[in-house]
Amino acid sequence: MEQQQSSNPDALRSLFIVSDKDRDGLAELAAQCGWKATAKRRSDDAERHYLAGDATVALIDVRKGKESLIDQMGSAVEASGGALIALIEAADIQAVARLTAAGATHFICAPVLRENLAAILASADIMVARLSGRAAFNSQFQHPVSAPRNVDMDFLTGLSSRQAAVRWLEEQLKAEGSPLVLLLSIGPFDRINAAYGQMAGDALLGRIARRVERLVEEYVGPHAMIARVAGTEYMIGASANVLGTDRAVFLARRIVAVISQPFSAGDHLIRLTGRCGIAEGVSGDSATRLLRRAGTALADAKQSDGEGIRILTATERSRDADPDRLESDLRLALDRGEIDVVFQPQYACADNRLTGVEALARWNHPHYGALGAGALFSAAERSDFLLPLSAHIQAEALRQAAAWPKVLSALRLSLNVTASDISQPRFLEGFLQTVDSSGFPRSRLTVEITESGLIEDIRAAAALLDRLRAEGLAVAIDDFGTGYSSLAYLKALPLDYLKIDSGLAQDIAGSERDRIIVRGVIDMAHALGMQVIAEGVETEEQRALLAAQGCSYYQGFLKSPAVSAVDLAALVEG
Repeated sequence: MEQQQSSNPDALRSLFIVSDKDRDGLAELAAQCGWKATAKRRSDDAERHYLAGDATVALIDVRKGKESLIDQMGSAVEASGGALIALIEAADIQAVARLTAAGATHFICAPVLRENLAAILASADIMVARLSGRAAFNSQFQHPVSAPRNVDMDFLTGLSSRQAAVRWLEEQLKAEGSPLVLLLSIGPFDRINAAYGQMAGDALLGRIARRVERLVEEYVGPHAMIARVAGTEYMIGASANVLGTDRAVFLARRIVAVISQPFSAGDHLIRLTGRCGIAEGVSGDSATRLLRRAGTALADAKQSDGEGIRILTATERSRDADPDRLESDLRLALDRGEIDVVFQPQYACADNRLTGVEALARWNHPHYGALGAGALFSAAERSDFLLPLSAHIQAEALRQAAAWPKVLSALRLSLNVTASDISQPRFLEGFLQTVDSSGFPRSRLTVEITESGLIEDIRAAAALLDRLRAEGLAVAIDDFGTGYSSLAYLKALPLDYLKIDSGLAQDIAGSERDRIIVRGVIDMAHALGMQVIAEGVETEEQRALLAAQGCSYYQGFLKSPAVSAVDLAALVEG
C-alpha cells in the first residue's frame, strides 16, 4: 500500500531514476515510500527525459563507472531547483567528494534498503521545498527553517540568485501578462577550470554576467530579471509586454554573439560558446514549469546544428505539457503520416561542395506543432515504441532518397541507428532487407551510431559494425567527444567516419589549447583510416580552421539547416 502523501498540496513526490541494473527494484521501493517513479534502464539522453517529466528529485545509479551521469545531469537538476541522489557502492565512499563537485546533493549506498531510501527521499524533498520557497518549515520539525544570508544574491556574479528568480517569475505569472524566459548556457567551463584553475573560472562567470547585464539593460531596460540559476546557466526574464518573442530571439542572438567574443586571461584569450532556450509563459504555468520548458528548449539548442537558439512559444505549447498524450498520440502518428524525414546537408570543408545528408525525424503533431527528434524519441521510449519508430524513419528516409532526382544521385545518405536497434538478435538481416527493398544503393549509405549507444557492449558492437562494412555499408560514430570512453572507441571499432560533436568542433576557433585538442582528434582519426565530419559548424572561421586541420566534411547552420527532399534539390540546383 502506498504511504500517505504529504498534506502539503505542493509536495513534490515524483522521482526520476536511471539504473541499468536495479531499475525495477528501485522503482518498486520508491512506490513503497510513497513516490511516483519514472525509471530508465539506459542513460541515453537522461537530461532530456528528466526535463520532459515532472520530477525534481533524481536518483542516478553511478556504479560500474557511470559517474559521468552526474556531470550530465547536474546542471539540469540544479536549474530545476531539484535534488540529485547518487547511488554508490558502500566501498566507494571516496567518490563522494568528486560526485558532490559534479552536482550530487545526496548519496545512498547499495544495497538499497527501503528505510534508507525513505530517509534520503525525505531529505531531498525538504531541500527541494526550501529551494522552491514552498515551505518555511517542514511538518516533521517544530523549528522554523531560517533562510541563509543574502539568499537573493549569487555571490560569484552579483546577479540575483535562483531563489529570487523563481519568486520573481511567480509574481509575474500572478500578475497580468505572461513572462518570457531566456535560459543561457555557457561552455566549455570544464576545460576552462582544468586549464586555468577554479578561481579563473569563477572570475569569468562574473565577467560573463557583466556582458549579459549591459545587453539586457540596452534592449529591455531596468525591469528585467537577470539571475545565475545553475553553475554555468543564466536566466533573463521579462514581461512579454516588454520583450516579445521576436525581440527575445534578437536579444538571444546578441548575447550568444557577445559571449563568443574572447575574454582575456593574462597572456591568453579564452573563447566560450553560448546556447539559449526561450520559453513563453502560458496560462496555468508555475515558475518551475516555465523554467523546465526553457530548459527543454535549451537542451534542443545544445543538440542543434543551427545558431544555438531554440524557442517554445505559447502557441507552440510545451512538449512536456502532457507526456501521456504524446505517448498515446505516437502510436497513431505513423498511420496518420505525421512523422516525416528531413535531411541535414553535409559539405566538403575544402570547397563547400554538397556531398551528403543525414536523415532526421520530425513529428508534425496536430496540437503541439513541429516536434524534433528529441521529443519524438523521448515519447517513444516511454511508450516502448522505439523499435517501430526507428524502423519507420529508416524506411521512410530510404524511400525518399531512392526517389531523389538525378541532380542528387551522387549524395551519400546517413541513417541513425539506435542502441535498441542494434540489440535486436536479427537487426542486421532486417536492416539490409529494408535497404535493398528501397532500391537505394548500399555503396552510398552510411550507418551512424551514437557513442553513448555503444558503451554497454563494445565487443558486440564491433562485431556488428564489421558485418555492416562487409555488406558494403559505411559506418560512422556520432557525437564523438560527448561519451564516457571516447578514445577507446577509436581503437576498438571498425569505422569509416568519425563525427565530432558541435562543442568540440566549435573549439577550433578558441585558444591554442583548444585547437591542439581538436587537431589531435582529427590526426588520430586519420591515422586509423577514418574521415572526419564536424557537426554544428556556424562560422566561416570554424570551417576554414577545420579544413586547415584536415577535417573532410561539415554540417551546420553556416550553410543550411535540415531541409525537405524538395528543398534539398533546390540547394543543389542553385
